[in-house]
This record gives sequence, structure tokens and C-alpha cells, in this order.
Amino acid sequence: MSQSDRGLRRLAAGTLLVAFQGTTAPAWVLRELERGLGGVTLFGFNVADPGQVLDLTTALRGAGDPVISLDEEGGDVTRLAYHVGSPYPGNAALGAVDDVELTRRVYRAIGSELAACGINLDMAPSADVNTEADNPVIGTRSFGTGPELVSRHTVAAVEGLQSVRVAACVKHFPGHGATRVDSHLDVPIVDVSLDVLRERELVPFRAAVGAGARSVMTAHVTVPVLTGDTPATLSGAALTGLLRGELGYDGVIVTDALDMRAITESVGLAGGAVLTLAAGADLLCLGPLPTYDDVRAIVAEIEAAVRDGRLPLDRLEQAAARVAELRAWAAGAPERVAAEQNVVGLHAARRAVRLSGSAEPLVEPLVIEVDTPPTIAVGDVPWGVGPWLPDAEIVRVEPAAADVAGLLAKAANRSLVVVVKDAHRHHESRNLLSALVAARPDTTVIEMGLPVWRPDSAAYIATYGAARANAQAAVELLTA
Repeated sequence: MSQSDRGLRRLAAGTLLVAFQGTTAPAWVLRELERGLGGVTLFGFNVADPGQVLDLTTALRGAGDPVISLDEEGGDVTRLAYHVGSPYPGNAALGAVDDVELTRRVYRAIGSELAACGINLDMAPSADVNTEADNPVIGTRSFGTGPELVSRHTVAAVEGLQSVRVAACVKHFPGHGATRVDSHLDVPIVDVSLDVLRERELVPFRAAVGAGARSVMTAHVTVPVLTGDTPATLSGAALTGLLRGELGYDGVIVTDALDMRAITESVGLAGGAVLTLAAGADLLCLGPLPTYDDVRAIVAEIEAAVRDGRLPLDRLEQAAARVAELRAWAAGAPERVAAEQNVVGLHAARRAVRLSGSAEPLVEPLVIEVDTPPTIAVGDVPWGVGPWLPDAEIVRVEPAAADVAGLLAKAANRSLVVVVKDAHRHHESRNLLSALVAARPDTTVIEMGLPVWRPDSAAYIATYGAARANAQAAVELLTA
């Protein structure tokens, strides 16, 4: 391989954020980092505890100068606390409180945890304006339904993370909040005019650009008036024209995971990599599915695209320069505020939780937790109130198969608490809850998603999220 070929391969590999299974770095990842690989994205399956993550990131840094990223939003989407649930309440709860200084403190605490573990890029916050109640992928990940509310908390989140030299990655540009399709599974459509897009979806991103966000993540959504049938991730009109041009952004553009079906079932992994680079992206998150063979095929396709003119060489050089600037910025020594982390998370959750009605003292409580299928973005993170009600009987049920009569018989002469998650999105959950409350009007309902729909129960507690902190705050209200 000639020197020029090696240089081109290094540039191509430098655009990739790869993933791998396990809690230690495979030999191929270390080898590719030595050859210029851009970095890695960590998932819950890479995490055992903070000490192990620090050992892992130290090993990765020993092989190169990688970007090391993960999704740590607090709330439902967590990687560091994937096996136990997050100690932070999440964006919907922070939006419900609407105290920007609290949001800044929470994200500063999250950033301090990440910095202590060797993470330099957090794929957060979500700046999506969640105007569609039936949104299957955003929901409690959003600060709320109003662009100004979302904007001020997005700015606070960016400032909090970046105050400890962890780069924020504001997502999902140009906005995923008005969709009813999960882009992990298909291509959502945001069919609005440019005026609506500018007045709603783009407002938080414009604010984030003004706040100095170090990176922005693309969305695999189509906006017909802007991108036609092409997902924004692959659209030059969206990334270069709108984000770079109209919004004046010159930081790192990171793609959402390219192994999502919106990309793989349209143009494929390697094809998508070339198209998104040509559109203006700088770092390509490949997601958890691609193998080392896939990574090599993607690098080879990027090299081929440069050689045959589909991808200008200076586009790769521009991406490399932006990523180098991000690494240099993140190399500053982080401040340590770890002692505050759990305190501020629970404090925020307590301020967010809402009680309607009157909760009576618990008597031999039966707690029915209505199961809700996890989204791909969240994964299989534990949720529920069990850890905070050790003396209660906890029953987890599938709503469509639940035995209502049996549950009511079990609850006879006992307090009945029903825990749901986004009941407004799941008719089986609503049917089960309505039947239980009709028979037991004294039921206490705890909604751990968005409180869009509620039955006429004696007490209704809204947590605005299903993180560990949200659950503890709810139980404290219930047992006060």
C-alpha cells in the first residue's frame, strides 16, 4: 500500500465511530485505532461499573486518540446505569420543573460522571420538540412540547455538559418530535412547511448553535419540503444547506446510528456512509450491529468513493479537521463535581413529580406494574417502584393477558397501586387500568411516562420518566 493509499485509508477510518460487544476492547478495535479509527460508541453491554469503563477507555486511549461516546441522557436512556436505571430524572421531568439552572446542574453532574470514566462525547441532549403525543421514540426524552421551553433547557444542558469538557451532541436534527414512526424501524416523515420547521423544530437547534454545542446529531427523518424522499442524514440540503448554511454551524456533525433500518434497508451501511459524508457529516455512528467485516467494507467503500469522484477528498479532510478540533477541546482537564451527582438527580425528580387526588396510607399494598415493551433507543433498562417498596407485593403483568378478576381478588382488603408507562400509547394498558379502577376507585395510579391520559382514580402520580430517581420520588409521595 502506497503512502497516499495509507493516508486515504486513515482519513476514511477517521470518520467512523464503531461499536463492539463485551466489556474489554477487542484486538481489532485497538489495531484500528492505531491506524486512525475515529473512535467508539459504547452501549449498555459494554458497561459493568464505572471502574471497568475507565479501564476500558484507558485501554482505548492507549491505542490512539479516539472520540469515546455514548448516549447518557438521564431518564430512560442511560448507558452507565443501564443495569440499574439512571439516578437522573430525564428531560421531560426537567421540562416540567422548568428551572434552567437545575437542568444545567443535572447535566453538569452527568458530564462529571462521564469525564471520570474517560468519555469525551455525550450523545445528548435531545432537542426535539415533542409535538406528537404518540411519538414512539422521543416522548420523555424531550424537554416538552414548546420550542422556547425546549430551547432554554437544551442550552442549559449543553452548558452543563461542556462545563466539564464533555462535548454535547444535540439531537436529532432537524427534529424528530413530530413523528409517529421509530427511525430504528422505518423512515419517519415530518411533513411540514419550511416556515413551521423554522418556527418549531429548528428553534432549539439554532439556540444550541448559539450556545457553542460541539456536535449535532442527524435524524433519519425525511422532511419532504427540504429533503424530498431522502432521510436528513443523507441530505446535503439538510446538513450543508440548512445546518451549515442557514444556522451557521461549524462544529462536528455526527450521524445517528447507520445500522438503523431507515438506512440499511434503503442504501445500505457502506452506501449510507458515503452519502452522509458527501452530505456534510463528519463522524459516522455505526451502531451496535456492524461487525469488523462491515467496518472494513465501509472504509473500503469510502476510499473507492474518493477515487471515483463520488466523494471529494477535501470533504474527508474537512471532517478530519473538525474532529481533531473536538478532540483538542475535550482534552482539557475536567472539573470534578461527582459528589453532587446523586443528590441533584433525586432533587430534580422530587421537584418534577406531581400528585393529583389523595393517596391514602398503604395497607399491605399490592403493586401491579403493567409491562410496556422497551424501545430500541432505551433498551432493556429496569424500571418500576419495587426497590423503594420492599414490603409490597409486586406483580408485573402483560396487559393483554392480565387476569383482572384474579388481580382484584388478590388485592381484596389491601391497597392497590398500578404502575404504567405511557398508557396513552398502549390501548391494552388503558383497558386494563380502566377495568381495575372501575372496580377499585381507591386505586393509586403511577404514570412513569408522559401523563397524557389518566383514569378517574383516587390518586394519580405523574413522574415524567421511568428512571430510578423518578420511581423513588413517586414512592416518597405515596408513603409520606
